[in-house]
Amino acid sequence: MITIIDYGMGNLGSIRNMIKKLGYHSEITSDPEVIAQAKKLILPGVGKFDRAMGNLAHLNLINIIQNKAVEGTPMLGICLGMQLLADSSEEGTLKGLGIIPGEVKRFIVPKELKVPHMGWNLVHYRKDSPLFANFEDLGEARFYFVHTYKYLCQNQDQILATTNYGGDFTCALQKGNIMGVQFHPEKSHFFGMNLLKNFIEKI
Repeated sequence: MITIIDYGMGNLGSIRNMIKKLGYHSEITSDPEVIAQAKKLILPGVGKFDRAMGNLAHLNLINIIQNKAVEGTPMLGICLGMQLLADSSEEGTLKGLGIIPGEVKRFIVPKELKVPHMGWNLVHYRKDSPLFANFEDLGEARFYFVHTYKYLCQNQDQILATTNYGGDFTCALQKGNIMGVQFHPEKSHFFGMNLLKNFIEKI
């Protein structure tokens, strides 16, 4: 069972539908007791950093998520959900979850590029990870992005992959069993399906 954390922000139904298409069961919940007992977690997210952290605090989920990370429970943060793993964000004033050291900064790009960074883009692997297993058979990996801020990872060894948009930025990271992706696998067709399949089966 894959537990998808519902804190009022994210493409929950799309993620659940893709997991179902892969042949697995998932649950969408904001219940602290259910999340505390979860065997595998997905932290989605679309929207503002402070609102997201505020919602997690209101639902009494911050300590639970942090404890699950310490325990080594496999967890995948998606888009804003990845950014929440950081210590802080330039977008707001509230502290992040502080699970993977780093800070989130707004894009500064050449004038010919638009912000937010939106659409399909190539992903370049920095190191081996089960999350990207068997991707060599799929050709150039392309994922769908929608974001205005990027994750500046403190530890370069925790960067799994980068994407270029006015310069390289971190689009996937990992610390133990805790992973984050800036793109939306639930919108990225067979690339996204393969990534979620790897998270379910190999992490």
